[in-house]
Amino acid sequence: MASVEFFTPAPAKKRQLELLAPAKNADYGIEAIRHGADAVYIGGPAFGARHNAGNSVEDIARLAEFAHRYHAQVFVALNTILMDDELPKAEKMIWDLYEAGVDALIIQDMGVLQLNLPPIALHASTQMDNRTPEKSVFLEQVGFSQVVLARELNIAQIRDIANSTKMKLEFFIHGALCVSYSGLCNLSHAYSNRSANQGECSQMCRLPCNLTTREGEVLAENQHLLSLKDNNQTDNLEALIEAGVSSFKIEGRLKDITYLKNVTAHYRQQLDAIIAKRSDVESISHGRCEFNFTPDPDKSFNRGKTDYFVTQRTEAIEHFSSPKFIGEKVGRITQVGKDFIKLDTTESGKDIVFNNGDGLCFFVEHYETQRLSDDKLAGTRVNRADGNTLYLTEVPKDLKVGVMMFRNFDHKFESMLNKESATRKISVDMQLHDTADGVALTMTDIHGISATASLQCEKQAANDQAKSAANLKKQLGKLGSTDFVVNKLNLLTAQAWFLPASTVNELRRDAVDALMLARVAAYKRPERWTHDKEARFPQKSLSFLSNVANEQARSFYEQHGVIQMEDTYEKNKVLHDAPLMVTKHCLRYSFNLCPKEVEGIKADPMFLDVGKDKLKLVFDCQKCEMMIVGSNQMVKS
Repeated sequence: MASVEFFTPAPAKKRQLELLAPAKNADYGIEAIRHGADAVYIGGPAFGARHNAGNSVEDIARLAEFAHRYHAQVFVALNTILMDDELPKAEKMIWDLYEAGVDALIIQDMGVLQLNLPPIALHASTQMDNRTPEKSVFLEQVGFSQVVLARELNIAQIRDIANSTKMKLEFFIHGALCVSYSGLCNLSHAYSNRSANQGECSQMCRLPCNLTTREGEVLAENQHLLSLKDNNQTDNLEALIEAGVSSFKIEGRLKDITYLKNVTAHYRQQLDAIIAKRSDVESISHGRCEFNFTPDPDKSFNRGKTDYFVTQRTEAIEHFSSPKFIGEKVGRITQVGKDFIKLDTTESGKDIVFNNGDGLCFFVEHYETQRLSDDKLAGTRVNRADGNTLYLTEVPKDLKVGVMMFRNFDHKFESMLNKESATRKISVDMQLHDTADGVALTMTDIHGISATASLQCEKQAANDQAKSAANLKKQLGKLGSTDFVVNKLNLLTAQAWFLPASTVNELRRDAVDALMLARVAAYKRPERWTHDKEARFPQKSLSFLSNVANEQARSFYEQHGVIQMEDTYEKNKVLHDAPLMVTKHCLRYSFNLCPKEVEGIKADPMFLDVGKDKLKLVFDCQKCEMMIVGSNQMVKS
């Protein structure tokens, strides 16, 4: 029977970067880690901002156990506001999650800080509306170690925050964009009684609507005027690193597994390329990933792409045509047959290869009005592809010569991703050496964590030294389905001993098990930062937009210097004209009616008609913000 021992090194001193991926469930989280995530965030049994993405404590424990093998982390999103009667359940759940191995909680409600908490790290959710250095300083003072910044920030603003705090800065780099500042949207609750702050957003902002001036002039009809393109910061990663971002977050806890694999792998490759050329940064977790596909985020769900406000305001943040996934432009129809179409792919700018089973879509036009219909997007599927001649399962009646086609389902690509598509291995050096009563195998990973397995055995010199040495290396190097891959393997014994294959395999398995144990022992969960009870909140007065939902939260703010505060909107006490949404997206800017850009224009209110509802738009040009305002007749209590 082998005996084992292990050694762990001192912690690294480079700045550590974190790729943070979403996990709908434990299995998704495991795949995210296999595809390169340094950390994953997942919903717990309750109180997550994605109501339909809850998970049991047992499943989260399974995910944490897997993650920690690679020194990756698991964060649980407990990022809704909590009513008074929910706090005891939340407290118990937090303890259960801590005991399950969770590394940090992402929270919105400050009432949580007043509970009896385990020593678990706290992250400030973007639902807290984290936009200023002053707010960040306060969050650090009260015990947060990581802050999720508002998506609307630019590089200069991020740098200012980084210079004011020691907290790790987390920033969304990919996925859907809420049109509102996170935490400042009550539109869903006002019109459907489904609160975004409680994980039940109805996504009213994705609906088609009309835009009119105060005088009644119609500026746009039947367009998705509050629907934004999706976030894609591929080109800005290094600038974000320079500005102080250390955690790079992918949105999408409700997205499918192929989106998760593809997008995670894409950003893993992007960050690895940056790390490879710099000496001051490294990945916070362990292991190198290999993929059997070429990551391409354009092939997974998106509404187009924008870098939003990271490089200041641009003209191309909105996606008015449709909130659905249109996909990649593949070609214009040149011929329509009974069961087929032919495409000219020149305009795609790519070498397009079609597959049986591909999904195609196109925009339906009302030719008599030259405007998009209510059902703007229609689709069909390729039954058989013969070059650019596509035999369809159905030829929609609106398909005509000249229509541009898009591919929103690449069958071959999706099929690859629905299979095993990545491996993650930790590089190790192996040394076989003599002991007084046998041999020992030492395995040391690339991070300096080491373990040794020893085996008592009779040492008999092999007749054919060269052949025996080759066989020993072959047997010892069979790491197969383990977490490890051999970098160097040295035989340091006095000579090549004759050792039965079963003996060598036992020694190797024991060394692998010992290294696994050593790596688990070397992993340390982040510690909870100290809560300074004397810290002062930057504001003395809080409106309902600060989402104070329970007495513990009220007590927290009073303790930290707030004198006056309103209840959260969900308490249904706001009966006057009130901003139901605050957004940096501005429809005046989109329609070239910005007073800062066009001389003589005034920032008069406008109106959005969404179904039977009329929403008033008010513009704060000094802040470059737009508000959707609801009156007491519009608010549904």
